[in-house]
Amino acid sequence: MQSVQTNKKNLAIVAVLFFALILVRAFESKLFYDPFLEFFHGEIQDKPLPEYDGVNLFLGLLFRYMINSFITVLIIYFLFKEASIVKLTSFLLLGFFVILILILFSILNFSSQPDYLFVFYIRRFLIQPLFLILFVPAFFYQKSVNNK
Repeated sequence: MQSVQTNKKNLAIVAVLFFALILVRAFESKLFYDPFLEFFHGEIQDKPLPEYDGVNLFLGLLFRYMINSFITVLIIYFLFKEASIVKLTSFLLLGFFVILILILFSILNFSSQPDYLFVFYIRRFLIQPLFLILFVPAFFYQKSVNNK
């Protein structure tokens, strides 16, 4: 009986954390510096990239990624309650951030005509909690394989 109550409590916490992710998205334009938000909402084929402040863009992306990553790690913790999975998630999120931010700024700074679609998707992985969508099913699958 206590296990059922614990599971309900954990699922309620996960639901609140998902709502927190929704709030980050809802208030993105107020919370983070990102001149590409409006740029990628419209027709972009014939437009040049907007002017941006590289340091502020980096800090805005870092801040948003950290918030999303923190919430992602908490969701993973409350779903699996395993330190090894939480550590792996944290390590992967850090590694992916370094790789993606280097790719994004390399494209923005060293390409005379960057591929907008590539920039869009790299940036998407930095500003949205897409790794949560990838990690949760993978960890559930791994856990089910290990329990057989």
